[in-house]
Amino acid sequence: MIDIEAYLSKPYWIIDILPKQVPANADGQYFAIEKYFLNSPRVDAIYQQFADVILKLNCYYDMLVCVVDDEEWVENPAPENLTQMVLNRKPLNIVLKSGQAMIAITGDEHYFTLYNPDKEILELITTLASAEGLHVWKPENIS
Repeated sequence: MIDIEAYLSKPYWIIDILPKQVPANADGQYFAIEKYFLNSPRVDAIYQQFADVILKLNCYYDMLVCVVDDEEWVENPAPENLTQMVLNRKPLNIVLKSGQAMIAITGDEHYFTLYNPDKEILELITTLASAEGLHVWKPENIS
C-alpha cells in the first residue's frame, strides 16, 4: 500500500503556467485570471501540457497511477490511457516506482504538485516542463 500522507508531508514544488508564486499582496487580478483560464477552452491545452510532461517522465521512470476516487493503482498505463486520465481532470496521484517522488493533480487547478523529488527527478521534470511551456517553482512558505 502506498502511503500518500507521507508524500504530502514532504517538500514540494509546483509545476505551473506561471513562472513563480504570486505574492499575497500582488496588485494583479490573480483570482480573476485563474478563473478565466480554468473556465475557458484554454484549460484543455494546459492539461494536455501536464499529460505531455507526465508521458515523457514515464520514459525515464516506471509509474503507479491512481485516479483518487477509484483508489485503484495502475502500473505504467498505456500512453493513451494515461493521457485520458489527466485530460479527464479528476484528481490523480502518480508515484514514481523508484519511491522517490509523487505527483498530485487535483483536476481543478492550473498547476500540479511534485512531492519529494530528488535532485535528478527535479532537474528532469524542470526540463520537461520547460519544453511544454510550464514552470517549476518552490513555494516561498516551505523550507
